[in-house]
Amino acid sequence: MKSVYRIAPLAVLAAVTLGLVGCSSTPDTEHLDEPSSQGLSGPVVEQRWNLLLVGTNERLSMPETPYFRIEANGKLSGHDGCNSFSGEVALGDNQRIGVSKLATTRMACPQLEDAQRVTDMLETAYRYLIDHDRLVFFGPDSRVLGGFRKAG
Repeated sequence: MKSVYRIAPLAVLAAVTLGLVGCSSTPDTEHLDEPSSQGLSGPVVEQRWNLLLVGTNERLSMPETPYFRIEANGKLSGHDGCNSFSGEVALGDNQRIGVSKLATTRMACPQLEDAQRVTDMLETAYRYLIDHDRLVFFGPDSRVLGGFRKAG
């Protein structure tokens, strides 16, 4: 019963945000800032984010908790639960996010499909929303891709 109470705030946040995101402009009219040495800023930057959920309610059981971090210079780094990854991030208006040049190590592990779901979520992310210590990613179709929690 406890897990329902942990998931409920993320589900409510996602539902509210779907209404807001649905009213926003279309993908091809958005502007993303190119990552630069001058730096990205905002609440998603310079913070470690640990995977909480895939989709709206699925928890993954991995040998290592998947996480990512965005540096001010636009560099992305992290771990998908199986492999390390790196890439680049661009941020734009209205919590717009774009991940590119994502590369991972190629270690074999039993949960390789779940690890791939984590990196797919990052590559598909179109918008994000932060509420307290939670970060939710949405796809271009406004579907919830998953959620992360700020590392303590």
